[in-house]
Amino acid sequence: MTPSLPAAAGSGTVPARSLLRILGVLFGWAVTVGSMIGAGILRAPGDVAQATTSVMVFLGLWLAGALYALLGALSLAELGAMIPESGGQTVFVRRAFGAYPGFVVGWSDWISTCAAVAAIAIVLAESLGAVVPGLLNAKALVASLTVLLLMAAHWRGVRTSGRVQTVTSALKALAFAALIVACFRAGGSGAAPPRVATTVGLIIALQAVIYTYDGWAAALYFSGEVRNPGRELPRSMLFGLLSVMVIYLLVNVAFLAVLGLDGMAGSMLVADDVARIVFGAGGTSIIRTLIAVSLLSAVSANLLLGTRVVYSLGRLQRFGAMHFVNAGGTPTAALALSAGIAVAFALTGAFERVIAVAAFFFVANYTASFLAVFWLRRKEPDTPRPYRAFGHPFSTGAALLISLAFLASAALTDPRHSAVAVVLLLLSYPVYRWLGRTT
Repeated sequence: MTPSLPAAAGSGTVPARSLLRILGVLFGWAVTVGSMIGAGILRAPGDVAQATTSVMVFLGLWLAGALYALLGALSLAELGAMIPESGGQTVFVRRAFGAYPGFVVGWSDWISTCAAVAAIAIVLAESLGAVVPGLLNAKALVASLTVLLLMAAHWRGVRTSGRVQTVTSALKALAFAALIVACFRAGGSGAAPPRVATTVGLIIALQAVIYTYDGWAAALYFSGEVRNPGRELPRSMLFGLLSVMVIYLLVNVAFLAVLGLDGMAGSMLVADDVARIVFGAGGTSIIRTLIAVSLLSAVSANLLLGTRVVYSLGRLQRFGAMHFVNAGGTPTAALALSAGIAVAFALTGAFERVIAVAAFFFVANYTASFLAVFWLRRKEPDTPRPYRAFGHPFSTGAALLISLAFLASAALTDPRHSAVAVVLLLLSYPVYRWLGRTT
């Protein structure tokens, strides 16, 4: 166990324990795969196909999304190795630009992650309800129980959390491998006829792809728990991202083999249409079971991510006991609060509105983190960097420009929720000051 952290400024207490540095590459791979692969890859291909003109353009958009994630991972891995503290992007932005920008990133990251936990758990419950109809009317309850059961597992300690995440992510990868093989064995689609595409449609399609790739930074949230962050963080991020990229491309090629681009276009859930062809009458039940298995690891991963964010904020005494860690290395108060907020979102349905607004912060936080890479290179040139961003400044600059373009397109395509996000950003400062006075 690592030594206890010093108390934050102005505090008279010292945490009884600190996080345990016992995680390795396998966990980093598992949490990356777990957080990235969800229901999006089974739904988004239909929207992307609708907006594209050919198979090459369709696959090109998925490769573009992978390239953005890869550029981001190569850049931010430098910060994770340089600042080995759990919490993710709030840690980097706080180090580069100060306490308040770090708070904004952490607060928005935590709330949106808790909302994502609820949303994923609801989809999992709906998928189970399609297989067991009696559960459909209790989807909020099933979702809440899923979150609470995973909270109980993670409560035991980081070793248990690592095993749970590794097993559920491995099951997910195997389930997708089985689906891909089944699709290729069925095959049989012809080429799609040319279709008309618009620039706006392609931008929206690329946004959908980038959202589907979200989660590539997951391993960074555990920098304070990785045995050798300088070596293992970049490796786990790269292995996880490449695994997801291969799965996504193979899934899309497999869907094309069954339905073709024309058959995929506009489908509400491409996986359902594919399953009915590949597996026959029972196809829907099979694909819903696949979704449930896939989303279990996604709920687990996002719950762990949210816990680390609020833990990091708690270390600044913004959230009182949120920095407490039990003997197993779990920030229990942070875990309980994150799970509680996720359950509240699931029971009330509020997660839908939160996620719509948080979409603006999704890339805004990445933008701030990429800027932090540049700023810390200038601000702290002599700080040891066990890993330096490959291709910097070109790789980091490209990721930053793509993020800025994404923000601009998000503001144009969804101005109402983007405006609400800006208002919340302005309101965050008085909240930050109030929390500083009351803790």
